[in-house]
Amino acid sequence: MPHANGAAPAAPGPSSPVTLPPGPRASGQDAKIARQVVLPFRMSLEISLKSIRVRFFRSMVTVASLVLAVAFLSFILSGSEVAAGLLRSGDPALRAALIEAGFDLPAMAPPAGQAAAEAARLGAGPKERWIVILSLLVCTVGIVNAQLMAVTERFREIGTMKCLGALDRFILRLFLLEAGVQGLAGSLVGAMAGIAAGLLTGLVRYGTAAVAQVSVAGLGRILLVSMAVGAGLSLLGVVYPAVVAARMRPVEAMRAQE
Repeated sequence: MPHANGAAPAAPGPSSPVTLPPGPRASGQDAKIARQVVLPFRMSLEISLKSIRVRFFRSMVTVASLVLAVAFLSFILSGSEVAAGLLRSGDPALRAALIEAGFDLPAMAPPAGQAAAEAARLGAGPKERWIVILSLLVCTVGIVNAQLMAVTERFREIGTMKCLGALDRFILRLFLLEAGVQGLAGSLVGAMAGIAAGLLTGLVRYGTAAVAQVSVAGLGRILLVSMAVGAGLSLLGVVYPAVVAARMRPVEAMRAQE
């Protein structure tokens, strides 16, 4: 628009400041958050299941070690549950069979009111407990080793996902979901196999009374405890490899050799 004296307004020179119209201006942190895309949990689970199918035999190594450790744990616990059921029956012949099998019990049965308390105190000996602890420890070390190898094999995959905008927590979630699925599957199979082996052993040693006197609620508790221990070990074993994968820089991951 011309001025009052008829002169046109001067064009802005190189040193003339250009004033932007006022308006909302997002901060750098807000803009960064706006660009982040968080995938839903269902999609993360689908990616994890697909990764397990692609690396089926590698996953089976982890699951097999977990099955063996949990099966041994549930076998020991179910054996103690069978012995407790026999002890609660109050049969002197079954009590003598338990003493002969190596359980630390007095030859004379306690009063009727204390039989349940004695059966509750009955459990695995120190030797069996140490063997269970060592087997679970070896299982955890095996899971950590297998997951570290899985991270090494997936350097390029992790780098590609990070270049496409995957967040660290998304990578961490993928590994935790894979470990959780493997842990639940391995724990369920191992717990059921261990309980079946414990009942079969009791049936061979003590006859049909071993199955008749056992508590179904006790076996269910053993199943839940064994599955919880197995799933917990699987998640514990994958924490360090998952953190290593989540903190990996995309450039370093893409440079990794196949």
